[in-house]
Amino acid sequence: MSETHQGTCFCGAVAVEVTGAPEAMGYCHCASCRLWSAGPVNAFTLWKPENVTVTKGDDKLGHFAKTAMSDRKFCTVCGGHVMTDHPGLGLVDVYAAIIPTLAFAPVVHVNYSEAVLPIRDGLPKLKDFPAEFGGSGETMPE
Repeated sequence: MSETHQGTCFCGAVAVEVTGAPEAMGYCHCASCRLWSAGPVNAFTLWKPENVTVTKGDDKLGHFAKTAMSDRKFCTVCGGHVMTDHPGLGLVDVYAAIIPTLAFAPVVHVNYSEAVLPIRDGLPKLKDFPAEFGGSGETMPE
């Protein structure tokens, strides 16, 4: 039996369910994620699209695509950020903060060359993205 976790936006008008295990968990330090999240770093959980279901409030889910790489989705009632579709990667980032029952176990930092908050946690720090996602795959020192 697969694990299932539920999460909601800030006000609860939009609910999401994720099933199984995420493909990856980590932190993104890119300027886009920082500006979108209004924080120095974004905690991500990447899922196959078939493992992510909007169970409530699909009609209240707005989106904004600044680039073709990221279609960011938010609640139109409270403005709470919910997830980002990454069509080119075939993955969906459901923000770790909205899945309270998922044990967040990050394995990597991406776009660390853009970091404004150095984090010394022993995890790999990728300059940009893994090579399999079109990045250089280069690591950086903590």
